[in-house]
Amino acid sequence: MGQLDGQRAVVTGTAQGIGHAIAELLHEEGATVHGVDRDTVDLSDSAAVDALFAGIGDVDILVNVAGGVVGQTHVPIEEVTDESWDAVVDANLRTTFNCTRAAARSMRPRGYGRIVNISSGAGRSVSLTGVQAYTTAKAAVIGFTRQMAHELGPSGITVNCIAPGFVLSNPTTRRQWDGYGEEGQRALLERIATRRTGSPQDIARGVLFFVATEAGWVSGQTISIDGGHSLF
Repeated sequence: MGQLDGQRAVVTGTAQGIGHAIAELLHEEGATVHGVDRDTVDLSDSAAVDALFAGIGDVDILVNVAGGVVGQTHVPIEEVTDESWDAVVDANLRTTFNCTRAAARSMRPRGYGRIVNISSGAGRSVSLTGVQAYTTAKAAVIGFTRQMAHELGPSGITVNCIAPGFVLSNPTTRRQWDGYGEEGQRALLERIATRRTGSPQDIARGVLFFVATEAGWVSGQTISIDGGHSLF
């Protein structure tokens, strides 16, 4: 038997990497997992999100993973367009807001819920890729986590956040890693206490802690799962 037997979970951003690993682990622990990715539902569209959750029914667990830099690379702030800024903010912050709002409608009447938001080390520091909107949106996810923990706590709902470090989880992060070259890779690892990059499973295990029934007195927290990178 798994510790999540009988629970229903929604995990966004499950096409690859961190979201996929989280969905797999929750399933292994007994949850019925509804994985969602941008190819199936536009999570920045509130009507589409509401329809998705209405079709699923009661939800016990929500993990907001969807996000990323949506193919962007650094350009000077003077050259950032409205459209490129909005695209990143929508992918990271609006999706989290839309899904949390929809899940809360299900969780609050039943007096129980577990919500985990995936931010980034960039949200606590700076973006290694230099995408300004990404850092801003991920910092906002941390603030949103605190506010939702405060609002939803009286209804038995915990809201927590994970700020991953450098995780080789998808083609974008692998291209970034390759782009550093041997010297840049060595320099990055020297700033990580454990001297290795992360895996999607490292993040999934953190999520499993937050969504456990026994973690009911843990809320409003952001934990950096980064191999100790944030120490430096």
